[in-house]
Amino acid sequence: MKVIEVKNLTKEFVQKKQKIKPNGKKSIFKEKVIKKAVDDISFSVEEGEAIAFIGPNGAGKSTTIKMLTGILYPTSGDIKVLGLKPSKDRIKLSYKIGSVFGQKEQLWVHLSAYENFKFFGSIYDIKKDKLNERIKELSAIFGIEDFMYQPVKSLSLGQRMKCEMVASLLHSPQMLFFDEPTIGLDPI
Repeated sequence: MKVIEVKNLTKEFVQKKQKIKPNGKKSIFKEKVIKKAVDDISFSVEEGEAIAFIGPNGAGKSTTIKMLTGILYPTSGDIKVLGLKPSKDRIKLSYKIGSVFGQKEQLWVHLSAYENFKFFGSIYDIKKDKLNERIKELSAIFGIEDFMYQPVKSLSLGQRMKCEMVASLLHSPQMLFFDEPTIGLDPI
């Protein structure tokens, strides 16, 4: 069964570039330039498969992941994730997926990781007993018991990333999307 189907996916961004007018005057005008971040890609992923995007900076890896999760809308093409269209069914999809973006924190830095987990549990309608059980299970797996009660802003980058992963797994998602999740993590 295909859990991701992408057909002819394209994402364009309009950028404004400043230029000096060709008439020799020093006035500056802005020219609109279209930047293709993703250019007509197609692929599918079967249930149980794992895929990775590898490429240079600016190749469209993060943009593609953001379209798969419904954060960005495609300029053209079709996407289905777990049978849903991310651009139209983002709320339904959010209950089925988890995501970690290494460059974008989802945890509130003034709260402890534990308080964040409780907050996310309420967003995902997880019953209190089930949430406590899940926090206990995931905190043991990721080894965060010693620091999950400290404010997130006081944690090291690696500790924060472990807590970000726990937060993305609390609601037992069917699918995970990671964009640079290993930032700050030691190989072990």
